[in-house]
Amino acid sequence: MKIINIPAAEAERLVPLVEELHALHVIYDPQRYDAVPGSRALTDWLGTWLATPEVAAIAAESPHGGLLGYLIYEIEERPSTPLRKGEQRAVLHHIAVAKPWQRMGIGQALISEMKTRVMAQNVSIIKSSHAAFNTASAGLMQAMGLMPVGVVTEWRADT
Repeated sequence: MKIINIPAAEAERLVPLVEELHALHVIYDPQRYDAVPGSRALTDWLGTWLATPEVAAIAAESPHGGLLGYLIYEIEERPSTPLRKGEQRAVLHHIAVAKPWQRMGIGQALISEMKTRVMAQNVSIIKSSHAAFNTASAGLMQAMGLMPVGVVTEWRADT
């Protein structure tokens, strides 16, 4: 396994893993998440997103060239306010590992690589969020040193 960059031009390689991750969210929270969109729509959206200079995608690639997992992150500037210090941080937006390869250290390897890359850019804060149902992500984040610092609550009118 090696960790590789996934440039915007190769966004299509991520689609099967994104579809798998999204399908899980649809099962647990259908009010929030639409059914899985078509592969073309996902490819276009990912390509546009990954073309943003602050956004990066990395993936764990098997010796045969298949993707075992991926991670998408963004470097974000938060200006200071009278109430909060400004900071530059990395936001871990997506992480997913293909089902056959879960719990084998691939997620940890992806986050370790992300840490190395963002620290090389003098970024020392990583922020992430995950769905409340996703205990696997919660465990991975904790294992990698990301600790809860807040709680997000939400209300939705019946639709």
